[in-house]
Amino acid sequence: MQLVVLPGDGIGPEITTATSGVLRAASERFQLDLRLEEHAVGHASLKQFGTTVRPELLDIVRAADGLILGPTATFDFKDEAHGEINPSRHFRKSLDLYANIRPARTYAGRPGRLGDFDLVVVRENTEGFYADRNLEQGNGEMLVTSDVVISLRRITRLCCERIAHAACRLAMKRRRHLTIVHKANVLKIGDGMFLDICRAAAKGYPGLAVDDILVDAMMAHVVRSPDRFDVIVSTNMFGDILSDLTAELSGSLGLGGSLNVGDRYAMAQAAHGSAPDIAGQDIANPVSLILSTALLLAWHGERSGAVRYEEAARAIEAAVAKAIGEGRATRDVGGKLGTIAAGAAIAEILQAE
Repeated sequence: MQLVVLPGDGIGPEITTATSGVLRAASERFQLDLRLEEHAVGHASLKQFGTTVRPELLDIVRAADGLILGPTATFDFKDEAHGEINPSRHFRKSLDLYANIRPARTYAGRPGRLGDFDLVVVRENTEGFYADRNLEQGNGEMLVTSDVVISLRRITRLCCERIAHAACRLAMKRRRHLTIVHKANVLKIGDGMFLDICRAAAKGYPGLAVDDILVDAMMAHVVRSPDRFDVIVSTNMFGDILSDLTAELSGSLGLGGSLNVGDRYAMAQAAHGSAPDIAGQDIANPVSLILSTALLLAWHGERSGAVRYEEAARAIEAAVAKAIGEGRATRDVGGKLGTIAAGAAIAEILQAE
């Protein structure tokens, strides 16, 4: 399995190094023959090549079996004309990675803020209120006058249908419960269409229980009792906010994995940002990126029919859980280890099992 690795900015290189160690351990144990091909992206690429994402990187990624993207300094990159491309947006849009899969669960030895739970947010990833990706050309935000800004949202039937089916398929593999999160009482046309399409799609999955909740009420419900939810599907911005909240409720945003999936490609990506304030201090939590790569292995295994990749993914997740339970983790989740040592602990558990 050929993987392209883009370490990114800030804490990206540190957590990528820790993650690569875990992948090598998994490859050895399960005979995955993982080959990691690293390239610069973000500030390192901008300094070296005059652009945050070299044009040829897209073809390199398309020729590989998967992409691992470390956190990048997205907010720093404002002018594409001067090479300041948002790497995350670039690959999500160019590879049509329409589904962002964001699991959130609690771990023994590290109780969640509101009890134990295990859920997944399935977020539409290519349109909505995200102004940098909802138009073919240009930007969905317009400065009408110096005091007036208009932001456009795009909602399409195609994108609603495919994210709805992605969520339904996942729910059928889990506890067969789908919750649709929307704001159709106010955004009557766009969210109304999203809600109708999700309901219609769910009818094609016998035995799937379906409910829907307004996004503002959902924030209260998920804080009160996250254990009542299984798979949650929503539009881009609502899903983004909700998935950060559920990850934090599990104990830390650093515990939330994230996989961006399309029909042909997939990209593992940490759920958090580049955290430049702690970069280079060996204190960043690598678990989010490690779990994201486990999701990538499972996706490849399911797609290719090679069961050993799915077995490796489950083993990585189990090793993460054991490390956290034993306190062999970074300080933000109750441990005392640095970034590299935390990754090494997970790799050691993985090899010992």
